[in-house]
Amino acid sequence: MSQLDHNALGHDEFRARWRAWIAQNYPSTLRNPLKRLTGSEARTWLQAQLRDGWRAPGLPREFGGMGLGLDKQLIYQQELEHYGVARPIDHGLRLLAPVLLKYGTPQQKAMYLPRILNCEDMWCQGYSEPNAGSDLANLKTSAVLDGEDFVVNGQKIWTTLATDANKIFMLVRTSAEDKKQKGITFLLADLATPGIKIRPIRTLAGDEHFCEVFFDDVRVPRSQVVGAVGDGWTVGKALLGFERFSHGSPELLRYALQVLKTAGEAMALAGSESFQDVLAGFEFDVSDAAALYEQVCESAMAGGNVDDDFSMLKLFNSETLQRLAEAATEVAGQYGGLMGEGVVPGLETDLEWLYMITRPVTIFGGTAQVQRNLIATRTLGLPKS
Repeated sequence: MSQLDHNALGHDEFRARWRAWIAQNYPSTLRNPLKRLTGSEARTWLQAQLRDGWRAPGLPREFGGMGLGLDKQLIYQQELEHYGVARPIDHGLRLLAPVLLKYGTPQQKAMYLPRILNCEDMWCQGYSEPNAGSDLANLKTSAVLDGEDFVVNGQKIWTTLATDANKIFMLVRTSAEDKKQKGITFLLADLATPGIKIRPIRTLAGDEHFCEVFFDDVRVPRSQVVGAVGDGWTVGKALLGFERFSHGSPELLRYALQVLKTAGEAMALAGSESFQDVLAGFEFDVSDAAALYEQVCESAMAGGNVDDDFSMLKLFNSETLQRLAEAATEVAGQYGGLMGEGVVPGLETDLEWLYMITRPVTIFGGTAQVQRNLIATRTLGLPKS
């Protein structure tokens, strides 16, 4: 792996090198920022980054990452999105690694970080349950200490790509407290452990990325607790903070805006005043999202606490993306609900897929309703009840 210190490069040189490397190494047939890379395609792409020293931009160099400052991490992400790189499902690096750096033991860091980098371990996230999604503190999956093991029983749902993972990080209930958040623990587990069953859920978009995961007397060593027993709520909130950071970029909105423009042209609406009014409104929305993202990133680079700002950014972006997909579908008229690419001459995007794939974005990383509550209470200082 290259030992080049990318922080020593100027911004322009760093951007040019990274852009050229992406163009040389990322398959052009997979360019679509709304798609997800899974399985062997994801591993091949991530292992190529590791091979050439472009893996893990935010991970410190002593743990095998690039150790980039926030300014270059932002450039790194911008170039991926600019090229249209499909997002690999890499929960290990994006979500778990920052948590391990902050709360993990030296043994956990030494064990898991190298395996995350080389894709030996692929992780999924076990948070939501049938009656504990947005109300995560209401989770019921239990972990009872028995000697040096926790015995886990319960169910997780909407677990993204559990079928493609060999490990899971999850929140479990280890005690019953008056304040439900105090009885939650952050736990790591091997999905090959006896008693774990995974069942895929087929979505309207035609994929099986979401899964149910069942735990029946699953024994997990106590050494797999991250942070203190009973302190999982604090660890889990930090992880959600990292996840929201990845949802803030305006590039998906720009992509969807271009689809809307192309759909209008394909339907011979480019000269329509009403279509131009709709298009102009969305152009303003995307411009606002980009300005807000830039403002939040500048604040983060200056060391500010931007958790509340990212709640606002995530809310605005997710709802705007849904509205763009809906508008593109409406513009296509009778063709908007047909499955497959190329059903509208001059438009290669599958609009039915685009509509379906954007329905859950107001749920990922915290629902729109939760984001509104956070903004109301933490940003605006409104009473909780």
